[in-house]
Amino acid sequence: MLTTLRIRNLALVADLTLELQPGFNAITGETGAGKSVILGAIQLVLGERADRGAIRSGADFCSVEAVFNVGALRESIDGILTDHGLDPCDAGALVLKRSFTAGGTNRQFINGSPTTLATLGLLGALLVDLHGPHEHQSLLHASRQLLILDAFGNLASKRETFAELHRRRTALTAEKAALVVDEQTYARQLDLLRFQVHEIRDARLQPGEEESLAAEYQRSSNSARLLELAQGAAAGLGDDDDSLLTRLGSVGRAMHDLARLDPSAQSLADQHEQAASLLRDLHQDLSRYAGNVELDPERLSQLQERLDLVQSLRRKYGSTVEEVIAFGDRARQELETLESRDAELARIQSDIAAIDAQMTEAARVLATERRRVAPKLAKAVEKELATLGFKQAGFEASLRPAAGHDSPATAGPSGFDQCEFLFAPNPGEPARPLRAIASSGELARVMLALKTVLAAEDEVPVLVFDEVDANVGGETAHAVGEKMRRIARNHQVLCITHLAPVAAYAAAHYVVSKEVQAGRTESHIVLLDATSQVAELGRMLGGGPAAERHAAELLGKARERQVASRPSPDARSSAA
Repeated sequence: MLTTLRIRNLALVADLTLELQPGFNAITGETGAGKSVILGAIQLVLGERADRGAIRSGADFCSVEAVFNVGALRESIDGILTDHGLDPCDAGALVLKRSFTAGGTNRQFINGSPTTLATLGLLGALLVDLHGPHEHQSLLHASRQLLILDAFGNLASKRETFAELHRRRTALTAEKAALVVDEQTYARQLDLLRFQVHEIRDARLQPGEEESLAAEYQRSSNSARLLELAQGAAAGLGDDDDSLLTRLGSVGRAMHDLARLDPSAQSLADQHEQAASLLRDLHQDLSRYAGNVELDPERLSQLQERLDLVQSLRRKYGSTVEEVIAFGDRARQELETLESRDAELARIQSDIAAIDAQMTEAARVLATERRRVAPKLAKAVEKELATLGFKQAGFEASLRPAAGHDSPATAGPSGFDQCEFLFAPNPGEPARPLRAIASSGELARVMLALKTVLAAEDEVPVLVFDEVDANVGGETAHAVGEKMRRIARNHQVLCITHLAPVAAYAAAHYVVSKEVQAGRTESHIVLLDATSQVAELGRMLGGGPAAERHAAELLGKARERQVASRPSPDARSSAA
């Protein structure tokens, strides 16, 4: 559900925070007070196009922030967020933010991280359905109508069976496309792969080899200089007549005589002995080092060739020896696949043929079920429409093979069918597709009828209705309100309405008003308590004591209907 909506600098709103309730939320107010700003803000935060002219006069930016409790949709929502590199919901809370400036900067965030408008729209399609005079009307899309029919008929498992077969066929088709090339291209691919595999295999690379080669090459290429330096250092320490160790012997004798004459100088003699011992050890180590230095031009040449080979392979196949080895493994596997192309193609074609047979059967089952369910959906919707002022309206869920998608090779993931909702609001007139209906009020009431029928199956948690009460009055208005309340058992409903009988059924009633402060007009919204709700309903009914009495009667009637419509304990037990 939508828990919080904050709007800043949008039209007449300076800074408004709306805390919404579960169930049926009604939003009322005088014409021009700013009710449409609430709807516009929701559209903006769900990725709709931003109109910079809507930024409040005198402000340089506008922002909308919405907080949703995603509930049962958390797994789906988190999956989308992860796929788009975004943080998952914290404790089930999804935070969407949209801001734009008069200068053209447009920014959007999900859970505090920057994102795209497309991602906002993707999430919005799962979270909110908007119904009224606006573009975000999923009911008009053929794919959505088919989904509604499947939801009504509890066909989700059969639909998913077909969708899984479709995914498997798509994957096999991609495998086949990778293998099916012309013979000249096929021969070039084989030659290239064989060369690559043989070149890498013949090199017999070892992980970490380049580092050890480079170290050995460094020593070998400098062996003459290393020998010269080691021998010179050893000579200076002890091999020459005037070496450091020879002179240390004379110093040692002097230190010995010094300690003999003055015992307190013994520590100095000891330090001399330690130093002399270290230098003797160093002389021995230098002599051994010099003895181990090899002057081997042939080995140096071998190292140079090996390093050149490794570096050449790295330039072709990867930045490290390990990556080159991995490339060779992949090339070998691809070569094996290509060399057995004919057998592989035969296997894939056999698998595709088997899946085609399964898809055809699954589509037949789906089509049969859909044609069984479609009249039931039409009858249920017509029954709801009758209580909404369309006493003799006709509704039909028309099914036909989807053009260009009537075989496994061309089908989409929903099967071979296409669904079109047809509506005839007046007797004697032919039924027309919903997308051809000009009246937003008619369209909104058709959606309300559908939502009432599908209340338990529809997964979209938030439904927003605007102008659903257009050209409605009398008992029809009560029916609209009662249906809103029924839908709100399974969804959060936000309804912008001008009719008191509709608003009377709301669990939470908000009123939008505008007032002038410091010479500026601002819109405000407040949640009404029981007393102020009677006053607002009275205003909607024309004002005055009589209108308020009528308002109190409306609330009482709404409560009576609500109690009367609740299933009795016995009925619930029977249903269970």
